[in-house]
Amino acid sequence: MTDERTDFCVVGGGPAGLTLALLLARSGAKVTVVERSTSLEREYRGEILQPGGQALLAGLGVLDGARARGCHEHDRFLLEEHGRVLINGDYRRLPGPYNCLLSIPQRHLLAELLDHCHRENRFSYLGGAKVTGLVRDGSTIHGVVARTRGGERTVHSHCVVGADGRFSKVRQLAGIENDRRDHFAQDVLWFRLRSLGDAPRDVRIFRAGGNPLLAYASVPDRIQLGWTLPHNGYRELAAHGLGYVKDRLRAAVPRYADQIDAEITGFKDLSLLDVFTAKAQQWVLDGLLLIGDSAHTQGPIGAQGINLAIQDAVAAHPVLLASLRANDASAGFLRRYADNRRRDIETMTKIQRVQSKTMFSTGTVAAAVRPKLAMLVSRTPVYRAVLRQIAFGNRGIQLRADLLSH
Repeated sequence: MTDERTDFCVVGGGPAGLTLALLLARSGAKVTVVERSTSLEREYRGEILQPGGQALLAGLGVLDGARARGCHEHDRFLLEEHGRVLINGDYRRLPGPYNCLLSIPQRHLLAELLDHCHRENRFSYLGGAKVTGLVRDGSTIHGVVARTRGGERTVHSHCVVGADGRFSKVRQLAGIENDRRDHFAQDVLWFRLRSLGDAPRDVRIFRAGGNPLLAYASVPDRIQLGWTLPHNGYRELAAHGLGYVKDRLRAAVPRYADQIDAEITGFKDLSLLDVFTAKAQQWVLDGLLLIGDSAHTQGPIGAQGINLAIQDAVAAHPVLLASLRANDASAGFLRRYADNRRRDIETMTKIQRVQSKTMFSTGTVAAAVRPKLAMLVSRTPVYRAVLRQIAFGNRGIQLRADLLSH
């Protein structure tokens, strides 16, 4: 067994974990990131960055390099029903300079974050390391035990940060219950098609026939599509066979019917996302802080996952540094972050639930009411305020440049 000591042990090398690690390392703290995957070539869910997340990454000097690896800018979010635009969320009317939706593969963002982290002398990275236990002294957590190819490693720390996603191992080992809530009536079946001609510059939800479908340009030269279907209904659907599923997809988005027929050759080309929200009952314990999906799992509606994860990291950064200076990683101290951030997450969850009912609800009443209601609401100051909230989140969360050494 190999032991090492660090100020902060961050479990999870996703957007939340690496953003926080970079901030802490640039502030002079010693940081170790423990990541289960051996490479960045793995399956990812979200890849849309809202303006708020873009601004924070730009402040870190990370955004330009991530963009250079490949991305698509989108000008608008559109809800379209039978060819008629019901909601036009025009991001170009928002304050610049990051007034767009940015489709960027997570591996591009993570590669850039990791490159910047590796430039910091006090940063270390344990890839291919599976956390198997927590180091405890009574009720206080002081580190993690991880299994690597080279054997077992123990990382002792002032504080452990669980940033290891919706199925967090750290949360499980800490004995923290995760309250899953099926707020949304849909799951999402993701697939990709080749982009023919100029890439569209809109993130669009189609309601043409059958269940609604989300579409946007992705890298490299692909169209990312997400077909919504009743929650827990995929198994029954798939039992009818691939041909039946493709028929339903063609009906949902006729403009891509020929490509669906040619390019979807097996169920391997389809990926199901189980859509739910969840909140960890506790975000802090003595010596432990949960951020990102480990603390709060969001649905894909409104493209909030990466945005909220980055803002979590930026908001947690000054609290963790203060805890290090005070040599106090108690739950009481760390709650300075959690109590404020919970309110932001609850606000965004409520917005997502309204979005889901507005855009994805089915039935004759919803079909009759939706066009008039959507067009009315989209012209009000309330909608513009909600769009800004979706785009920027809590604008009070700003980088603490005064805490960074460079």
